[in-house]
Amino acid sequence: MPPPIVSIEHVCKSYRRGSQIVPVLEDITFDIPEGEFLALMGPSGSGKSTLLNLIAGIDAVDAGTIRIGGVDITQLAETDLAQWRALHVGFIFQFYNLIPVLTAFENVELPLLLTSLSKKERQEHVSLALEVVNLSDRMDHYPSQLSGGQQQRVAIARAVVTDPSILVADEPTGDLDRKSAEDILELMERLNRESGKTIILVTHDPRAAKRARSVLHLEKGVLNAHHQAAH
Repeated sequence: MPPPIVSIEHVCKSYRRGSQIVPVLEDITFDIPEGEFLALMGPSGSGKSTLLNLIAGIDAVDAGTIRIGGVDITQLAETDLAQWRALHVGFIFQFYNLIPVLTAFENVELPLLLTSLSKKERQEHVSLALEVVNLSDRMDHYPSQLSGGQQQRVAIARAVVTDPSILVADEPTGDLDRKSAEDILELMERLNRESGKTIILVTHDPRAAKRARSVLHLEKGVLNAHHQAAH
């Protein structure tokens, strides 16, 4: 068995609310094998987005360790963590988070500006990423000229353009109509199946979770596993 790409051990996280301390995650331990497509489900406030943000290195644990590709990200200094995140994590958000004054091409190119690639290499990578999401003909459009589904495809191209170790998606279909949502899920399924991308998807939509290979349920910060057979 190859080592898991994500290894989470005894992770705890709580927040302060006034004088209260509110526990969000309590003693979470699980592994994610490379090439997995995992759905994290649970009611609102169950801690699933918090867990995703910890895995992505956007938020810090109170206790426990998170190893990704063998790197213990809980031990990294802030600047090292930012650099690690830029190289290893592709983000897909509910509201796309595209920059309105940049074209689709420029939005996808953004993460590559932090790398040592030449302009020509960047252009090749961006063109390929836009091809993967089937938007080559829209590369000069601005987000306001694109539908929600198209904007989310640009966001997916931006997430995969650095060839990250993991893709994390927080309710990526939450703002889309049903048809666009199905297209986005199909695209994510294809990235997992054909490119072997490890994807962690936070969702409360059972239709979205059905696309994943396995499902973990969070209830009040505690984990219940429901593994689905791989399609």
